[in-house]
Amino acid sequence: MRLKFTKMHGLGNDFVVLDATARPLELSPQQLRFIADRHLGVGCDQILQVEAPREPGTDFYYRIFNADGGEVEQCGNGARCFVRYVRDKGLTAKTEVRVGTRGGVIVPRLEADGQVTVAMGVPVFDPSRIPFEVSKRALTYTLEVGIKQVVISALSMGNPHAVQIVEDVDAAPVASEGALIERHARFPQRVNAGYMQIVDRGHIRLRVYERGAGETLSCGTGACAAAVTGIVRGVLDARVAVSTRGGDLGISWAGEGEPVMMTGPAVTVFEGELSLDQGEK
Repeated sequence: MRLKFTKMHGLGNDFVVLDATARPLELSPQQLRFIADRHLGVGCDQILQVEAPREPGTDFYYRIFNADGGEVEQCGNGARCFVRYVRDKGLTAKTEVRVGTRGGVIVPRLEADGQVTVAMGVPVFDPSRIPFEVSKRALTYTLEVGIKQVVISALSMGNPHAVQIVEDVDAAPVASEGALIERHARFPQRVNAGYMQIVDRGHIRLRVYERGAGETLSCGTGACAAAVTGIVRGVLDARVAVSTRGGDLGISWAGEGEPVMMTGPAVTVFEGELSLDQGEK
């Protein structure tokens, strides 16, 4: 089986994008892991699958698979690449599309300057909907990680996030601690672990250990979750510049019950065709 693909990235968070609008495409976890393998396949953090809409009032449906082959609910950097892909491929003439996902409907818009703005949906703080096992909602929670305790904020941006405030994001134990938080027993569907350094009220630095992918150069939903965390805790203003190792995102949020807006770049790297025969062995 041969598969056409497009390689894209949003601030270094890289994707293999597949067009399944004309015919169904069902890849096994083994095939997905093969595609994502940086030595044997194409290499990526996530695989994005573009499909025909599943519900009225939407233009497309969007599936996201992590490098480990597992399907997840949402991907912010991928959402920006999504709208550029469907425009560049002539799948739509619209500059703004409504896209169904497992995490809800998102609305990415291609701006005149080439940047992409995405309405990422309303943050969810109800622990049962994150999901996060705790008796009641709170501003912060104490989480036992290994032999120490860390203070987190927990929320969902269509996918679960645990965000910490740290003094120096470069020195944060992302590699060692992030994996423990990702699979913590109190997050039954696992979680993305964010580490946020506050530069000032309008600027943060961020690293994220992503569920099923490990640390990535950038995480769009992680940037949204971190900014929302800082705003709710009263240490950030409503507009925040988020600096990741891959570059900067602009996040704005008007408060509880309102959607989070994210603006950043989306870049096409190359196109190709891959044989999945090796991935099927």
